[in-house]
Amino acid sequence: MAASTASSLASLLKNSTLEDHEQILEACNKTLKTSNSDVEAQHVKAVALLKLDRYEEAVKFIQGAGDNLRRAAALEYAYALYKTGRLQEAVEASSQLQERGARHVEAQARYRLEDALKTLEIYERLRSQGSGNEELDLRVNRSAIDAQAQWLGVAESKSIRKTAREDLEAFETAYNAACGSIARGEYAQAEILLKRAKEICKHSDELTDQQRREELLPISVQQLFVLLCLGKSTEAEEVAREIKAEEALDASTRKVAQNNLLLTSSTDNPFLAYKVFHTTPKIPSEDKLFSYQDIPLKSNKTTLDLQAYKFDGLTAPTSKPARQYRPLSLAPDDLLSSCAQATARAKNETSKGAIRRILPMLEREPNSIGTIITLVQLYVLCGDSTSAVELLESCLKRLEESTAEDEQDIRFNPVLVSILISLYKHRGQRAHIKQELAKAASHWRTRSNPPASLLSAAGVSLLESHNEEDIKTASEIFAKLREQQPHDKATAAGYVASHVNAEDSQDRLDTDKLTAVGDLIRDVDVTAIENAGIPQSSNALAIAQLGTSRKRGAPNGVESKQKRIRKSRLPKDYDENKKPDPERWLPMKDRSYYRPPKGKKKSKRGGETQGGVVNEDLNVDAKPAATTVATASAGNKKKKGKGKK
Repeated sequence: MAASTASSLASLLKNSTLEDHEQILEACNKTLKTSNSDVEAQHVKAVALLKLDRYEEAVKFIQGAGDNLRRAAALEYAYALYKTGRLQEAVEASSQLQERGARHVEAQARYRLEDALKTLEIYERLRSQGSGNEELDLRVNRSAIDAQAQWLGVAESKSIRKTAREDLEAFETAYNAACGSIARGEYAQAEILLKRAKEICKHSDELTDQQRREELLPISVQQLFVLLCLGKSTEAEEVAREIKAEEALDASTRKVAQNNLLLTSSTDNPFLAYKVFHTTPKIPSEDKLFSYQDIPLKSNKTTLDLQAYKFDGLTAPTSKPARQYRPLSLAPDDLLSSCAQATARAKNETSKGAIRRILPMLEREPNSIGTIITLVQLYVLCGDSTSAVELLESCLKRLEESTAEDEQDIRFNPVLVSILISLYKHRGQRAHIKQELAKAASHWRTRSNPPASLLSAAGVSLLESHNEEDIKTASEIFAKLREQQPHDKATAAGYVASHVNAEDSQDRLDTDKLTAVGDLIRDVDVTAIENAGIPQSSNALAIAQLGTSRKRGAPNGVESKQKRIRKSRLPKDYDENKKPDPERWLPMKDRSYYRPPKGKKKSKRGGETQGGVVNEDLNVDAKPAATTVATASAGNKKKKGKGKK
């Protein structure tokens, strides 16, 4: 009986077409009713369920059928796990298989898990084994992984390739190249690539009208974002009229499209914007957004919540142990959550009262970096930059004294370092800027993939010094950056400047990479600059004009008499033949011939001269702290003596 059912199923499969999967599924169900352990019928049913896009049913069926079917349909099972959003299980199932199709499933699952580097290795292995008719698919997937690696910030500068001619041949590769340009902040190039992708997609003969509309929608959504970043509002409105978010097949594309359309609308009512933003349905788990898409949408949602005065939902209390022992983190989700809670606690205000409402929150959660950043911003808005610096320096000092390596990385994170440097610039503390950059550079120099922007800023700061040790450190920094970014002109310029006294043939090669001086000054009119004279500030010009208007100039040919100085205004020991000290206006410590005192007088005489250099570490702008008045009982009061004031 089983043999006859198997033969009938085989004949049915032989005579079936690719469009009658329902008929195949019905025949498999009939066969399994008579022989529920028939592995071949189970395998055919699993494939039919996948063809019908019933992935959840396929997973449940394969799991319930037993180990025999799971071994026979291992690839189908891994693919069904991938389509249902169970990505980690799909990776584990596909990585145990040796066939080529399993490598594609594993690569796609790791791509959704944002494991870009491992995914790149898989596709490189597939291309080395021979692509055959998969050449275009592998090229498209590879370009998508390149863009994702740049979005995540894990791509090495050496591995970032420039847009090639082959990227402009298909709309998929042109679109992925545009996404890579957006990740690097090159919006002008991204605009050109998106236009190219749009034109190729519109005139493609391989797509039906329905497929063409489906492919054009994400391209237009991305194009709208780029135009908004470039400030081309008129062109952005034209593209926005082409987008119909409700036609998107997946919920993630619909959500991103609705967000970008909301940015182009002229809605001044925050409550209406809040309603429009939440019109799209919830995104299912199998179609979740990438982190670099999800975080901006969460930020927009939080902003709309604050504008709509939804404070209660943002300040929902958490458990006391969770608040006290929450680990330090600079993850975007944690920063966004803590900043939103602090802003909601302040009720969208920027006054000193808002600061007083947030300070108890910082006492409960001293490890909340987002709360500290919010308080620093409020202090600056209130004009109290001293308190802002003290708050951030105390946090960084606590991190610097820690022995944990992850906390050391947080201490010298480019975000916190740049905030502190901005505060120092605001206060004019240039020495502190140099010290902070030098410490950050010494921390990151030993790492494999240090932040290039931070090292470059530290190298430039050290080059301004006349100390040989600082110049040596700057040369080491730019040498490391040169290995990391061999084609970057700013790095090449820093390398040449730091090795200006060294006789190295490599310097000549780096000099050739820089723009020639003649090209830089080609449009400069030297004659006009010489005729313009020395540039003066507006105040100096106003004073000069005021002086000429009040005083009458001496007639031509008449020598002006030298003004006689009264003896009463001259010093007692004044000698006309003796040249006065040119440094007499400088404080004693700043004069070239000053020598610091030795012995016991060294600690007494330092820094007490009125008019000397102000120590930047002193908080001269700080306001006196409020003192706590202790109340005592009447019996503890000390009587005041008579006759005393």
